[in-house]
Amino acid sequence: MTGAPARPLPNIGEPATRALALIGVTDLDHLRGHTVRSVLAIHGVGPKAVERLQAALAEHGQSLPDR
Repeated sequence: MTGAPARPLPNIGEPATRALALIGVTDLDHLRGHTVRSVLAIHGVGPKAVERLQAALAEHGQSLPDR
C-alpha cells in the first residue's frame, strides 16, 4: 500500500489546474510548503482559485498560510 488516498484539487478552473500541475501540485497534499502568496504568484492562479483551495483544505483542518 502507498498510504492515504490522494485528495484531489477542487474545481479551480483549467488554467489554474494546469499552472499548479506544472509545478507538481496535482492534489491537496502537494500544497504543503506553499503559501497564499506563493500560489497567487503562479501565472494562471487567481484569488478565486485560492479561495476554493482554502475551502478544500479547511475541510481537512488545513490551510495555506498567508506568508
